[in-house]
Amino acid sequence: MGAAGAGAANLETRERARRRDRPNRERDGERSGAGDHGGERCGERCGDQGGGRCGGRGGERGATVVELAIIMPVVLVVILLIVQSALWFHGRQIADAAAREGARLARADTESWQQDAESRAQELIRTVGPKLLEGATVTAWEEGDQRGVEVTASAVQVVPLLPSTTFTVTARFGGPIECFRPDDGSEGCE
Repeated sequence: MGAAGAGAANLETRERARRRDRPNRERDGERSGAGDHGGERCGERCGDQGGGRCGGRGGERGATVVELAIIMPVVLVVILLIVQSALWFHGRQIADAAAREGARLARADTESWQQDAESRAQELIRTVGPKLLEGATVTAWEEGDQRGVEVTASAVQVVPLLPSTTFTVTARFGGPIECFRPDDGSEGCE
């Protein structure tokens, strides 16, 4: 065997070693486009007609933009629903606090209990959440020996898409009228 035969055998041996090592290089994290490819283009080697990167999806260019255009409205609606429910919950907490504070004054046995209770509840709504509760109505009530306050309002909308959609908040608190009851066994208040 001459020098030409030895060179050809050596070339074949190197080519076999390169083919044998190629899967190992890809497994170890090397890009399939790295290294010496004997002058062939990446697209020719991978069978990609677009001449793009090896392993790329030549026929799916722009698919990410389309997927994003489909998903983003859904993501935005979910985010707005989360914010809307948080505002509704916060508005409900404000209405509860106002009704509790009004009921505390309504249970006191005074002549102006109704006016005191309603004005205190309105004041708390104006102080804590004037823009969170729209159209708040405060009503003092009395049923037998029970007195209390009911607050009804609409929670603010994040995006008023449908004008007929309202997020109503209602809170009702009350309790027995506080008065002195004598210890002689009589039922009434003095």
